[in-house]
Amino acid sequence: GTWAAGSLASGAEAARRPLRGARGTGHGPRSSTTRGYTMSAGAGAGEEEAPLGSSLMSSVMREFKASGLDKAKSEDEEAVISPYAGLEKSSVLQEASAAFNDPQTVKLEANKCCLLITKLLYLLAQGEKFEGRDAEGVFFAVTKLFQSQNTALRRMTYLFIKEVAESTDPENVIIVIQSLTKDMNSNVDLYRANAIRVLCKIIDASILGQIDRYIKQAVVDRNALVSASALICGNQMAAEPAKLEVVRRWVNEVQESVNNKSEMVQYQALALLYSIKAHDRLAVGRIVQQFSRASLASPLAVCLLIRYTSKLLHEDMDNANARTAYEFLESCLHHKSEMVILEAARAMCRLPEVTPQDIMPAITVLQLFLSSPKPSLRFAAVRTLNEVAMKHPNVITRANEDMETLITDSNKSIATLAITTLLKTGSENSIEKLMKQISGFIADIADEFKIVVVRAVRSLCIKFPAKQRVLLNFLSSILRDEGGFDFKKVVVDTILQLIDRIPNAKEAGLFHLCEFIEDCEFTSLSAQILHVLGELGPTTSHPAKYIRFVYNRIILENAHVRAAAVTALGKFGSQVESLTDSIIVLLERSLNDVDDEVRDRAVLCLHVLKGISTGSITNKAILTDPIPFNISALQRSLELYQKRPSPGPLTFQALPVVENSSPADEAEEEEAPDGLEASMDLASPSEEPAPETAGSTSAAAAELYNIPEFASLGSVFKSSKPVKLTEDVAEYVVSCVKHVFAEHVVLQFTVTNTLDDQLLSNVSISVEDPECDEWEPELALPADSLVYGVPSKTYVLLRRPAGVFAASFSVELKFAVQECDPTTHEAVDPDEEAVDEEFPLDYQLDLDHTDFTARVPVSNFRNVWESVGKDNEALAKFELPQHKTLKDAIKGVVDLLGLIPCEGTDFVQHNATAQNVLLSGTFLGGHQVLARSAFSLAATGSGVDLKIAVRSDDHEISQLVMEAIS
Repeated sequence: GTWAAGSLASGAEAARRPLRGARGTGHGPRSSTTRGYTMSAGAGAGEEEAPLGSSLMSSVMREFKASGLDKAKSEDEEAVISPYAGLEKSSVLQEASAAFNDPQTVKLEANKCCLLITKLLYLLAQGEKFEGRDAEGVFFAVTKLFQSQNTALRRMTYLFIKEVAESTDPENVIIVIQSLTKDMNSNVDLYRANAIRVLCKIIDASILGQIDRYIKQAVVDRNALVSASALICGNQMAAEPAKLEVVRRWVNEVQESVNNKSEMVQYQALALLYSIKAHDRLAVGRIVQQFSRASLASPLAVCLLIRYTSKLLHEDMDNANARTAYEFLESCLHHKSEMVILEAARAMCRLPEVTPQDIMPAITVLQLFLSSPKPSLRFAAVRTLNEVAMKHPNVITRANEDMETLITDSNKSIATLAITTLLKTGSENSIEKLMKQISGFIADIADEFKIVVVRAVRSLCIKFPAKQRVLLNFLSSILRDEGGFDFKKVVVDTILQLIDRIPNAKEAGLFHLCEFIEDCEFTSLSAQILHVLGELGPTTSHPAKYIRFVYNRIILENAHVRAAAVTALGKFGSQVESLTDSIIVLLERSLNDVDDEVRDRAVLCLHVLKGISTGSITNKAILTDPIPFNISALQRSLELYQKRPSPGPLTFQALPVVENSSPADEAEEEEAPDGLEASMDLASPSEEPAPETAGSTSAAAAELYNIPEFASLGSVFKSSKPVKLTEDVAEYVVSCVKHVFAEHVVLQFTVTNTLDDQLLSNVSISVEDPECDEWEPELALPADSLVYGVPSKTYVLLRRPAGVFAASFSVELKFAVQECDPTTHEAVDPDEEAVDEEFPLDYQLDLDHTDFTARVPVSNFRNVWESVGKDNEALAKFELPQHKTLKDAIKGVVDLLGLIPCEGTDFVQHNATAQNVLLSGTFLGGHQVLARSAFSLAATGSGVDLKIAVRSDDHEISQLVMEAIS
């Protein structure tokens, strides 16, 4: 076995053994060859281990020289080849068919049959497909193996049937059901358990009722293997809506199985019981309440119960039983199983709105696990503490001393998480010590781990801006180290974010980036840094010191980078008058560049700079002002323009207004765990759907353009995110997207039928505003049919009353319903007339001014603010007692106004007591809306004070926006 493994390391171990096989008698020639190689590689090993004598040593050395190193390597490579390599499908099928159709072979040569099935499974695993006659022939041949009573062969038969059932004609699969049903009632428990699992895998929902009683009996069987197999099948079938109704009939048997002595049966029974009652929140609450009082023997079952408890608490922390549920989680911290303790601690730490006092018991337990000899426990503990550090860093500081010992842990995942946790919880005085520890650690880890550390350093620098010099030096040092593109980009982006958010870091950060592009192998990063230098360099105290770094790129780099460098020099020359003449001389060199793009940019920059120098050109906007869209917004706007072009030339003003993503959403994305931390994170007990992005709402508007009835409405001004109008567990789930046009509003409703025994037709929506009868529907487009589980869209077109920008609609779903087959979703009786029904929705649909305001930033807020003037300005002061922090108050006001923060003014420094925020947007009709707001913590110590001024070119719009706060 040692030699068959084919590894030279194994040969080295064999060489150290006593004399057995020294002359090749134990393992043949291969043994001698490999043994000789090992001894030569480690001189004297054989002499120390055994008294072989000089003659024996000489013999072995001669044998080694004769065979050669290449022979040893080739034999080692041959030894690891799979015994099933090179199988031909046709020959295996032919051999299997001949053997399986021979009753004597089946009954007397079970090992041969097992080997043939293994070969068939190997072919399937390699991607081979059995189709047509091949599939039919081999399937029928395998069914004849039921004649054998050999246990191993029977299990291999079960396994093969499960693998090929999905690709086999359903009519042929029915043939084996009788044999499997017979095994399911056998006296051999092994047969019963495996037959149940195969049956549930291959059986159709229409036939499931015929074996339903057998599976119910198996659920409460005294044999744990049989019971667990039936419960596993129930869990698998519960995921299929067509089979779920049958599984729900087993609820009493499943409830009884939860009290089984077997740990696995308990676990599977509790999982199935939850699947059966998952649609009923009250029933789930009773399950948690019942079994949290009982003492389940299975640690896995207790972990499940902890997750169900956590989910209930996430959904409703104010529930009357919330305190009992929390006490159950706390009691699990004293469980004898480490698995349960970790699950309970993780659940407690992830509870919403949890206070530091509530999670202290969990933190204490996790701190003990940090010193565990088991890497898995250390990893789980430090990962959970890493999550807690994002919300409650002060709570974790008590464990910092234990985490410092993990920095040198042999497991790099543990060491990285320990470092990032320390960075999140570290104080301002400990930063320099941490940086020294990280510097010696980061060179030995992979890029994915480095990225996690860099992001933690970014958060620390934003938290303690006074330490920006130390942290920037650290980022600069790792930027010069070896690394891939992803790692280098994260470091560059981090430095740029620090420059943007910490004014004192601008010059030092730009200088570090200049040093990086001197030896940067990534074109896109060099171009990005040159662009930033052109934007920010002219505003520094000594802009001339950056010129040599930019000009070096024109001499040494490729065309892409040279073009970016030319543009950057043009920006320096247009904004710094003392450098204009010198930069003209430098740019003239690029007029002879071999690349067209570089030459064209040089010509443009020289024309503008010479005009500035002579006084013939006073407008520098072509070089200094950015385009009024970011790139992604410009792309979406052009795509919408292509769908429905406006008359006249293509200008920025003619493009459809496209919203930027909310800064609050971007901030959440930055703070969310990513990279290593995300890959190591488990799913949250209550997973929320991904939020809609600006791109997805643009796609919804583009879809609207394809409907002929809306062709005369013009371009969409704004499309909202989907608004839920029903609960997720309702019979009919409805959401709405509001599309705003110049004089109309189109309501796009997405309806999903959750009842598998109903077929809906002529599905429409009725809306009515009881307080304003001027909102009259002009057109309704119903959905022809609504099949179970397949969302369909229906539309309502409303004409907006002049000067009205608010409404509150009651919404009603109307449809005709027929009974249908739950499996095929076709009407049971197509000739039966459908019954008209109405379904009032749970929530009202509201329109307010934010639906008519697009979040569009401006590039130079001060200039635009002055140009709008104060003729239509609205001023007000407010007290916001519902907000306790500046960050929450800013987010709340931004959402109320429907505007977007500009120039990064929504970022709140650590320990700040006041913040000025600049806001902008575009109201329906192209009216620009600007707001200057001053937030400050109230002198009373509770709440936030707000002073705000709103400007636009229409006084009514300014008042409308201001009234949103009051």
